[in-house]
Amino acid sequence: MKEMTLLNQVFGYDAFRSGQKELIDALLNGQDVMGTMPIGTGKSLCYQLPALMLPGLTLVVTPPSPQIREEITALRRVGVAVAFLENSLSPEQYAETLRRMKAGIFKILYVEPERLSDEEFLALSQSVEISLVAVE
Repeated sequence: MKEMTLLNQVFGYDAFRSGQKELIDALLNGQDVMGTMPIGTGKSLCYQLPALMLPGLTLVVTPPSPQIREEITALRRVGVAVAFLENSLSPEQYAETLRRMKAGIFKILYVEPERLSDEEFLALSQSVEISLVAVE
């Protein structure tokens, strides 16, 4: 099963935690889901693992936080193409991230909520395949 292989090889776990498999299976079956879990119980895995299995981009809407930055670093460490569109980027970094998004380089793109009102980002979002949107 591809889910279990990814769970082990990419994320380093041998088993799902309570509720994770059900959420992941629902997402992979094209259902809209809402998962509410306490901090530190593996919510992020519920969209990160499907992101690696789905064909397009997974867009994660979240404010910046040390935890999100740690997740991005950990994903990059295991070879996942991921970026974060945040206010701290220079105009050049922002433009380069959008260029790479358009080129289909990323599997996961974290974006601050205010990006959802940025016309340039919204226009680009309509031109790329977005398989999953998660709100963290």
